Amino acid sequence: MQAHGSIGRASKPVALLGALCLFLSSIEYMIPKPLPFMRIGIANLPLMLALDTLGCGDFFLLVLIKILGQALVTGTLFSYVFLFSLAGTIFSASTMFFLRRLCGDRIGFIGIGVAGAMFSNLSQLFLASFFVFGKGVVYIAPLFLGAGLVTGVCLGVVCEHFAGTSTWYAEVKRGATPRISE
Repeated sequence: MQAHGSIGRASKPVALLGALCLFLSSIEYMIPKPLPFMRIGIANLPLMLALDTLGCGDFFLLVLIKILGQALVTGTLFSYVFLFSLAGTIFSASTMFFLRRLCGDRIGFIGIGVAGAMFSNLSQLFLASFFVFGKGVVYIAPLFLGAGLVTGVCLGVVCEHFAGTSTWYAEVKRGATPRISE
C-alpha cells in the first residue's frame, strides 16, 4: 500500500501541472491583449514540461485540463474565442508532443516552444480568416506570427532553465515520486 494514498504516480504530475496551467491562465488573463484570442502562452509552460515527464494519454489529459480550465477561468467556454483557444492548444500541443517524440533531445525547449507557437498562431489565423477578418487576416499575420516567434523563444528559455535547475523536475523525469513540501 502506498504511503500517500491510492493516487498513481502518473496522476500526481498531471494534477500538479494541471493546477499550474490554471494558475498561469489566471495570470495571463490579467495581461492586456490587442486581440481577444491573442495570448502570450505562459499557460503552455506546464505542457512543455510534461513532454518529458508524461506518457501520451496523461499528456493529452493535461491538454484537455488546460483547454477547459482556461475557458472556465476566462469565461470563454461558450464563445467563439473558445474555438481559437481549442484549435491553438490542440495544434500546438500535438506539434510539440510529436516533435519531442520524433526528435528527442535533438530539439530543445526553444525549438519546441517556437514550433508550438507557430502552429498555434497559424491555426488561429486560419480561424480568424473565417470568423473575424476574412481576407484582411494577411494584415495581422506578420505581427501575430512575429509575436509567436518571440513568445515561443521566451517560453523555451524559461523551460530550458527550469528543466536544468529543478530537482523536482529531474526526479519526475526519471520516474521517481518526489515529495512536495507539506
